[in-house]
Amino acid sequence: MRTLIVDDERLARNELKRLLEPYTKIEIVGEAANADEALAMIDELQPELLFLDIQMPGKNGFELLTSIEGKSPEVIFTTAYDEYAIKAFEFNALDYLLKPIDNERLKETILRIEENQVPTESPTETNERAEKILGESDQVFVKDGEKCWFVKLGKIRLFESMGNYVRLHFDDQKPLVLKSLNNLEERLDPNTYFRANRKHIINLQWIEKIEPWFSGGLLVTLQGGDKIEISRRQAIRFKELMSL
Repeated sequence: MRTLIVDDERLARNELKRLLEPYTKIEIVGEAANADEALAMIDELQPELLFLDIQMPGKNGFELLTSIEGKSPEVIFTTAYDEYAIKAFEFNALDYLLKPIDNERLKETILRIEENQVPTESPTETNERAEKILGESDQVFVKDGEKCWFVKLGKIRLFESMGNYVRLHFDDQKPLVLKSLNNLEERLDPNTYFRANRKHIINLQWIEKIEPWFSGGLLVTLQGGDKIEISRRQAIRFKELMSL
C-alpha cells in the first residue's frame, strides 16, 4: 500500500518509519514536513494511505485534506493531542493514533488495513467495507447529546436495548445511541458479542461468573457487577459456543 508520512517533526517521521519496517505491505513512497509539500507529493506519487500529523506550521492536517483535489487517500491521524478525535471521525479516518505511538496499537491498525485492502474499490466493495463486521479491536465514535467518545469496542461490556436506542456500558459511561439492537447484532463479531436475550448483547470477554437460572436459563455476572439473564433458548446456543 503506497504510503506517505506527513509530519513537521523529522524525529517523529523517522520513528514512524522504524515502526512500519516489519509491515512489508506498507510501501513508504515519501515523507513531507508540511501541508504544501504533502499536496505536491500526493499529486505526484498518488499514495493510497497517509499517516498525517494534525498540528503543523501553516495548514494543519484537516486543512490539508480539504485541499486535496480528486480522490483522497485513506488517512491515519498521528497526533499528541486527543481532543481532535471527534473531528478526525468527521474526516472518515481509518484510525487515530496518539504519540508516542504504541507498537501494539499500530500493529492492530495495520492488520486491520491489510485485512480490508482490495486492489480496486467499486461502489459495492466500498459499501461492503463500510458494513464490515466489527471486532473488539475496532474503534467507534459515540455521541450522546453534547458528550462524545472515541472508544474501542473491546471496552464495551454490554449493549442494552432502550426502545429505539441502545445504551452502551463502558468504563463508568452509559451513553445512548440511536440504533436497534438487531442492527448492532449484525455488525458485531459473534465470537466476542453474544445476544443474551431480547434486550441485551454481552461481551464474552467480560464474563466473570455464570450461574443456573430459572426455566433452564443462565445468569451471567460481568466484570463491573452487571447481572444479565441468558434466556433458555439462548442458553443452549451459549453452552454450545463456550464448550470445547
